[in-house]
Amino acid sequence: MSAPPLIDVADDTYLRVAPEVLARLVADSAWWIRWWPDLVPHVTRDRGVKGQQWTVTGALRGSMEVWLEPVGPGTVVHWYLRADPVRARVARSRRRVRRERERRVRTWKSDMYALKDRLERADAS
Repeated sequence: MSAPPLIDVADDTYLRVAPEVLARLVADSAWWIRWWPDLVPHVTRDRGVKGQQWTVTGALRGSMEVWLEPVGPGTVVHWYLRADPVRARVARSRRRVRRERERRVRTWKSDMYALKDRLERADAS
């Protein structure tokens, strides 16, 4: 039995945007570079309008998923990241692992709120 990943993140953000619109972004590798500039996602499962699953390499090694759940007039974007830092210096320090996890969550949430503002504003026009 292997040890659980050092970085285990689950985040949910509601966007008043159709899942089909978000699915196109999630499937576009140009967005991956914006969202995760130090990670290299490799698609393991394309779930279409429901999102994607990846293995990740780069600064972290593990798995990641974006699951798109239709809710009312919008979508809940569920993001899961389960990975270990590649740099031993980070992996050996609980404090550094905690900071890395928190940084990833803050960055993702910031990106999702910026996307939410942009897409919801465009939809209101």
